[in-house]
Amino acid sequence: MRKKKTSGKNHTIPIAIGVGITIVAIVIAINYYLDQTSISGQRFGDQLSQIQSDLKNETLSFDAQLTQYKNGQISKDQMLKITNYHILVMKNILPRYEQLKAPESFVPSLQLFKLSTETQIESDDILREWINTGDNATRAKSDQLLQQSFQYEMNALQSYENAKSKGSQ
Repeated sequence: MRKKKTSGKNHTIPIAIGVGITIVAIVIAINYYLDQTSISGQRFGDQLSQIQSDLKNETLSFDAQLTQYKNGQISKDQMLKITNYHILVMKNILPRYEQLKAPESFVPSLQLFKLSTETQIESDDILREWINTGDNATRAKSDQLLQQSFQYEMNALQSYENAKSKGSQ
């Protein structure tokens, strides 16, 4: 009587197929994760850009009105109302930073952007005092805070670009 030999190949083919399917599934999962991370990062960048654009537009508008005030085209009472409204708009923009879902590598830049805006609001509060009193010491303090706000923003942009370049590597 002859014995049938069971070939080792019969067991290895299903195993090889299973390993192949597992590898393909892992590659798909990794690609999906990377795509989702990229989409999340893009969404964060777009939302942050919108906040910064809104801040820029508000600041440019306020600066134009401040120039008119300095040139005597706007009264002190009108400028105080404009400044109060401007500060309110700025304070309403501030919570939008908290609503962002920043990828971990972008958290430091987000914190710096927020700090820049907070410092600008502080500068505007002191500028309002200058408009009200005419005290040049408060104007100097407002300018100093505005410069600090600008430095925070430059640091935030650098941090953002660094995180962005690390993410694309």
